[in-house]
Amino acid sequence: MRTIQIYDTTLRDGTQGEGVSLSLEDKLLITRRLDEFGIDFIEGGYPLSNPKDAEYFHRVRDLKLNHAKVCAFGMTRRKGIAAKDDPGMQALVNSQAPVCTVVGKTSDFHVTEILRVSLQENLDMIRDSLSFLKSQGREVFYDAEHFFDGFAANPQYALSTIRTAAEAGASVIILCDTNGGTMPDAIAERARQALEVLAPLGAKVGIHCHNDCELAVANSLAAVDAGASQVQGTMNGFGERCGNADLITVIANLCLKKKYAALRQDSLEHLTELSRFVYEVANQHHRNNQPFVGQSAFAHKGGMHVHAIARATSSYEHIDPALVGNERRILVSELSGRSNIAALTAKHKLDDNRGLMDAILQRVCDLEAVGYQFEAAEASFDLLVRKVAGTFQPHFERLKYHVAVSAEGMSGEPVTEATVKVRVGETNLHEVAEGDGPVNALDAALRKALNGTFAGLQEMRLIDYKVRVVNGEAGTAAKIRVIIESTDGHDVWGTIGVSENIIEASWLALVDAIEYKLFKDEM
Repeated sequence: MRTIQIYDTTLRDGTQGEGVSLSLEDKLLITRRLDEFGIDFIEGGYPLSNPKDAEYFHRVRDLKLNHAKVCAFGMTRRKGIAAKDDPGMQALVNSQAPVCTVVGKTSDFHVTEILRVSLQENLDMIRDSLSFLKSQGREVFYDAEHFFDGFAANPQYALSTIRTAAEAGASVIILCDTNGGTMPDAIAERARQALEVLAPLGAKVGIHCHNDCELAVANSLAAVDAGASQVQGTMNGFGERCGNADLITVIANLCLKKKYAALRQDSLEHLTELSRFVYEVANQHHRNNQPFVGQSAFAHKGGMHVHAIARATSSYEHIDPALVGNERRILVSELSGRSNIAALTAKHKLDDNRGLMDAILQRVCDLEAVGYQFEAAEASFDLLVRKVAGTFQPHFERLKYHVAVSAEGMSGEPVTEATVKVRVGETNLHEVAEGDGPVNALDAALRKALNGTFAGLQEMRLIDYKVRVVNGEAGTAAKIRVIIESTDGHDVWGTIGVSENIIEASWLALVDAIEYKLFKDEM
C-alpha cells in the first residue's frame, strides 16, 4: 500500500477563485483545522504578494501544528539577477516556512513568449533558485507549470526543466496541468515518463490539476496510479476559472476506492465536517451534489430507490455514508412512493396503515402541484403528516397579522412594523414589534406574543431565508415559495410557505417553524 502525500493550496490557489476571499484569521482557522485533519502540507500563500500573506507566515509560527508542514509559495528568480538578491527569494527565506514551493516555466512557448528569456536562461533560473533555497536549509518542492502542455509541444525541453529542478535539490517535482485541458490517459503516460527521468535523481513526483474539463480529480487519480506520490488541490475545489482538484473527493477516492494510504485512519469520518467548515469560513454556498460530502450525496427521492434502500443500502449507495461523516436522507415529492413515506414517518409508527400512507402521498402531490416542495422543508412535512393523521393540535390559533412599512425622518429610512394577534387556549394575545424587514418584524411580534407561554422559543432563531418564484411566467402575480431554516442550538429544521403574496408565504413558513419547535420540545 503506497502512501500518498496530501498538499493543500486552499489558502493560496483556492483564494484565486472568483468570490473567494479569506481574512488572516480565516486562514489561520483553516490551517489549524487542516492540521487536525491530518493534511501533510499546507500552502499558506505567497509572502511577497501582499502584507496579509507575509503576516500569515509570522502568525502561523504560534499555532504549534502537530502534523502539517507549512509551505511558502514563490517563483523562480527574475532574469538577470542572482537568486540571493532576488526579492522573491528573500521573501521565501524570511517567511521561515520549512518548505518552499517554487513555480517555474516548463513550456518553451511560455519561456520565450511570456517570460521572454532564452530556454537556457530559464533552466539557469530554475537551478539557481532551488539551489539557493536548499542552501538556506529549506525543503524545496518544484511546481512544473504547464508541464503537460509543454510536454506535448516540446517533450525534450519539458523533461529538461524537471531534471534541472531535481538536480538542484527539489525533493518533489509537481507536474501541473495548469490550463486543465489534458485527458487522463495523457496525464498517466506523461507522468510515467517524468518518473523515469526523475527516479535516478531521487526526486518524487506530484500532481496539480485544474478542473477546466471537469477532470481534475480523475487526472489526479490517474497520475497517482502512474506513480505520483503527492496530490495538490484545494478544499471543495476552490480555485481560478473552474477550480482546482477537489481534495475532498480526491482523498475519499484514494482511501476508499483506490486503497492507498493517506492521512490518519480516523480522518475520513470527519471529511464532511471539514468540507462544510471550509465553506462556512469562506462564506461560500455548499454544493449539495458534491460527491461523498454533499447534502444530496446520499439523498434518495425515487420510490423504487427508497424501497430498495430499505432492503439493502448497497443497492443504491456505493459506500456507507458514515465512512465520510455524511448521512442518508430520504426525500419526499410527487415522485415518491409509499417507501419514502414509510421511511420519513417511522417515528409516527404509521407503516401498517396503507390507507394513511396513500393519503399522505396524495396530499404531498396536491401541494407540490401548487408550488410546495418538501425536500428542504422536512419540518413542514412532519406537520403535514400530523394533520393528515389527525394528530395535529396547534399550540396557538392565528387570528390576524398586519405588516406596515413606512419611511421616517429626514433620511427616509424604511421602518417595518408588524402586528400579530393569536389565541393561546382561551387567551387572546395582541402584540406589535418592529424589525429589519417584514419577516423579522413578524417573527419578533409572534415571539413577543408566545414567549410568555412557551419558554423554549427563546432559544430558537432563524438562520436562513430563501425565496423562489414558482411560476415565473405569471410575472408579478407569480406564486412565491419561501423556505425558512431555524435552529435551537441543537437541531436545524426547514419549513415552507407558498402564496402569491411573499408576506403570506413567509408567515406560513414562520408559523410552521414555531409549531415544529413546540412539538419537538414535547417529544
